[in-house]
This record gives sequence, C-alpha cells and structure tokens, in this order.
Amino acid sequence: MWWVHNDSGDSPRIFAIDSTGSVHMAPWHAGDYAVGAGADSSEKLPWPGVQLGAAAHIDYEDIAVEDSTLYLGDIGNNGNARRDLGIYVLREPFYHDRRTRPVRHLPLRYPDQETFPAQEWHFDAESLFVDDGTLYVLTKHREGQQINSPERGTKLYRLDTEHTHRVNTLTLVDRHDTIPPPTAAALSPNGERLAVLYFGGVWIYARPDEGDRWLSSEPRRINLPDERTKQAEAVIWDDPHTLRIANEQRDVWTLSVETIFEGEGR
Repeated sequence: MWWVHNDSGDSPRIFAIDSTGSVHMAPWHAGDYAVGAGADSSEKLPWPGVQLGAAAHIDYEDIAVEDSTLYLGDIGNNGNARRDLGIYVLREPFYHDRRTRPVRHLPLRYPDQETFPAQEWHFDAESLFVDDGTLYVLTKHREGQQINSPERGTKLYRLDTEHTHRVNTLTLVDRHDTIPPPTAAALSPNGERLAVLYFGGVWIYARPDEGDRWLSSEPRRINLPDERTKQAEAVIWDDPHTLRIANEQRDVWTLSVETIFEGEGR
C-alpha cells in the first residue's frame, strides 16, 4: 500500500493505492462509491479518500514516510510568491478511514529568499524526504520568472526546528547546478541512497561519508524515455534495489536499479 495525493486545486485529503495504482476503498462502502478507471463515468460518487481536518490544500507536492508517520509537503510555489509554505505531520491512518487530522503543521521559509516573488525563481519545491526524523527539501528552479521555463539545478535544505506557531527557517545544506528540475525524492530503506526523480529519469546519490551534503557526490544517472515517464512526480523505494514511480497520468511502474550498483559493497 502506498499513499498519494492530488495536485493543487483539490481538497485536503490523501489516498491509499495498491501496486497497480488502484485506490483502496473500504469494502463496506462498495455500494456507495466507485474507484478505478470507471469511477469518472460511474453513477456512484468517487471514493473521497482520507479527509484531513484542520488542514488546507494549497499545493501538495510530495509525501515522505518514516516509522508510521506521514510528512505531507504543501511546498509547491510555482510563482515563488507564497508565504504560507509548510509540512503537515500525520500519524499514518488506517487506509479504510474516512478522515483524520495532522498532529501538527510546520510553517517554512527559505533563508535566502528576500522578496516575494523572488528575483530568481529558485524557491519552488516538489521533493521532500526524511532521514532519521530530519526533513529535507529539494528546490525546483525556473528561468526569467516564467512558470513554463524550467532551469537546471537544485538546492538542498534541511529543517532544523519544528515550531508550529512561528515560521521555521530552513537551513541551506548543498546544491547541484546541472541536475534537471527535481519532481520527487526518496531515501532508500537502508538509508544509503537518495533517489531524485525528474521527467526524464532518476539520479541516485550515495550517502555522504560525512554530514548530509547529498548532492556533492557523483550520482548514478538513469535516463528514461519521455513516453514512459510522462509527467512523473512520485518516487519511493520498494526495497534497496527497486524504485516505484508514478506520474500524473496515473501510471505506476517499478524500476530495478540493482545492476547499476553491481560490484559495490552492501
């Protein structure tokens, strides 16, 4: 089972899906709601997912999971003008639940953004991952203050505080100037590799020997055809050698990365 969310414009909610991308629905609601490919044309209401109380949905972009805790990143910032970025922290609900509520909301700001909108549009993000309770964000950049003009490069920020009633200032940790715009990120189950997804493939970084400058090592790069990735915006590790990827066209597939690490010690 995997947790997913819709993009901006939806209500605050999440969905549990299976390996094919089909939505989990409580069986006792089968007579009332529809799921799957035929849900849009069904006379039944579509399954509403798990509703989040005391939450807003401005622009959800990524989910990170660790120890039955979900971190839901409301970090989309296409116009680089938002002052209400944040991460919701939830105890993982039972997937047949109809509603839950976050245990807290962590407001965020970038330490190097001085104007709203920014002069350089380097303060959007679609990638969130967690490492032993510490949250990290990877930014997505644009050229010329144009939403449809992606720019290579990303910056890695760490969340060092967890204030709920005042804004947390992220800490700039690292940067990479040539990676394509990241659309999702995930840390492997053993904590040794970081997968960073983009529309044309995946870059995989090894854990740094010291500290958390993940982007300073040479990544392994896996290029994928555009007709396969389409608008790929979700990645997770099924195990230390298998990635699961999903796109906004509702495709879900796995990618074995074991061969690119053959010969390495494990």
